[in-house]
Amino acid sequence: MTKVIFGNHSSVIVPRKDRDNIQKFFTEVLGGVITQSEDDRDFICLGDNFFIAFLYGEVKDESEFLRSARSIWLEIKSDNVEEIRDRILRSGLVRKLDLPDPHFYFQTPGGQCFRLVGTDEDLSFYEGTGTGPNVANVKEAVKKL
Repeated sequence: MTKVIFGNHSSVIVPRKDRDNIQKFFTEVLGGVITQSEDDRDFICLGDNFFIAFLYGEVKDESEFLRSARSIWLEIKSDNVEEIRDRILRSGLVRKLDLPDPHFYFQTPGGQCFRLVGTDEDLSFYEGTGTGPNVANVKEAVKKL
C-alpha cells in the first residue's frame, strides 16, 4: 500500500496587521528563525526542519476563537514543556484555551490553535490507543470557548 505522511512544511494566510506579533511570537517566544522575509510573506523554521509560511493579506480578522469543527489544531513539542508554556503565557501574545485535557492549548496571533506536548511524552491516546481525556468533555468545552 502507498504510504502518506505529513510533510515538514505548512502555510497559513493571515491579516497583514498581525505580522509583527506573529514574527515576535514564533521567533522570540518559540525560538524560530525567519529564513526568508518579503513584503507579503515570512518563512519561519521551528526546530530543525519544520517550516511555516505566513502569507499576509487583507483577510478577515479571526483573532477571536472560531468555534468551527473544521478548524485544524496543530501540535508542537518541547523537551521542557513548563519553560515553553511559561514563556508563551508571559509573552501576552496568545489566548490560553481551557480544555479538559492535561495539555496546554493556546491560540496564536493570526488565529492558529496549538497543543503543547513533551518530546518524550506517551501520546498513544492521540494515535487511537491508550487512555486520555474524555472526548465528550473536550467537545463540550470547545463549544464554550
